[in-house]
Amino acid sequence: MDSVHYLNIMNLAEIPWQGIYRRLGFRKAATRMTSAQREETEKHIRRACDLIRLRGAILQLPVRITVPDKVALTDNVTWTSKDLVKFLRDSHAIYLMGVTGGNEIMEAIHADMEADHTTHAVILDAAASEIVDAGLDWIMAYLRQSLQREGRTLTKTRYSAGYGDLPLSHQRDVHRLLGLDRLGVSITETCILVPEKTVTAVTGVKAIPLISRDQ
Repeated sequence: MDSVHYLNIMNLAEIPWQGIYRRLGFRKAATRMTSAQREETEKHIRRACDLIRLRGAILQLPVRITVPDKVALTDNVTWTSKDLVKFLRDSHAIYLMGVTGGNEIMEAIHADMEADHTTHAVILDAAASEIVDAGLDWIMAYLRQSLQREGRTLTKTRYSAGYGDLPLSHQRDVHRLLGLDRLGVSITETCILVPEKTVTAVTGVKAIPLISRDQ
């Protein structure tokens, strides 16, 4: 098993504006904002960017599908999920990935809520969710670039514990295998990661298909 690779500082190329506005419920054709409203909203989105400290963890593991619904990650960790088996059907390895936004953003959200600045808190929360998700996109882009030189690539999407038929309880395995405590991330008895703005996922590693000369 490879060792975990930790990314202590991750700088996103750009703010995921569209995703944040979409999470806030804005629709391009239907929602109208005054210039003052937009300025106020973007002020708090930028505030969220200043408060978030993106850090990540990556671990490559071989894929071993032992029966139609089981994926063995290590000798001691096996997940049961037909959906995950289907997701990894063309993969020969996986990457476990985790990204956290840190504690400062959650402290700011809670402070705004306690001060009855609900709108500000909602904007911070939406921005933090999208920025942390964008952190996973950043990791996948980083991995794709590295794998391309080896004639390999990643699955187009990613899969997380708690989706489909993959139980949320497997979050414990992800937390332990990635050593997320090193990033200041703990896990509750109900398998919720703390700080809340922390996400994990699985992506598959597969060979880049060869293009036939006849095509």
